[in-house]
Amino acid sequence: MKIVTWNVNSVKARFDRVLNWVDANQPDVLCLQELKTEGDAFPFDELGDLGYEAEILGQKTYNGVALISREPLEDVVLNMGDGVDDPQARLIAATTGGVRVVCVYVPNGGQLNSAKYPYKLEWYARLRRWFDAHEDPSRPTVLCGDFNVAPKALDIEQPGNWEGGVLANDVVRAALQGVVDWGFVDTFRHLHPQAAEYSWWDYRRRGLAGRDGMRIDMVYATRDLAAVCTAAGIDREERRETPGWTKPSDHAPCWAEFDL
Repeated sequence: MKIVTWNVNSVKARFDRVLNWVDANQPDVLCLQELKTEGDAFPFDELGDLGYEAEILGQKTYNGVALISREPLEDVVLNMGDGVDDPQARLIAATTGGVRVVCVYVPNGGQLNSAKYPYKLEWYARLRRWFDAHEDPSRPTVLCGDFNVAPKALDIEQPGNWEGGVLANDVVRAALQGVVDWGFVDTFRHLHPQAAEYSWWDYRRRGLAGRDGMRIDMVYATRDLAAVCTAAGIDREERRETPGWTKPSDHAPCWAEFDL
């Protein structure tokens, strides 16, 4: 089973790139973030023509997450349902092919002195409580998405530009680790302990040419599932500008394969 996560930074703007990538790479499950649509611009029919079904949690202009799968999507959950008044569309979960898949778009955090930063930290705390209350670490589970945290300095191409900020400091890393400690393994690091590869390149820093990437998009798996993870990678080429195509997302697709 090949599971992919990709922050597309507007599914409407990246419509052709998403369909082309899916057709070329044939993932079993695709998790998308930052749809930036309530659903009217989502390519349900086109994905159906390629043999996929989809469930989305959309939001106008911002956020939004989707699960796309060859197999039926069952026991679908939209957002955490924890009683918190939070309209932001950031979590979708479903079971497909015997695996529980949770797709998240974690808040960026803005600046350290903004209200968005404590919201990010609390969102991570809520996510851990949600797993404790609703999921089972003994069950095959994948957690993937845009986590807006570089887990280690190794995950930053130029650490001096980012360390200490909202994407790379001890507090946000501890918040992420609090979720990982529920029972997850970083599949990419599991197979590539020292690889310097990245998943996001800021438009404002000249993208790939700026050589200032970060790995903030991950595919985590519960321990027994990680034990049968046979491959994991990042499709850096999809981040590259391509003549004749629309502008790429600032994120690259990240994937993991499991021998199930």
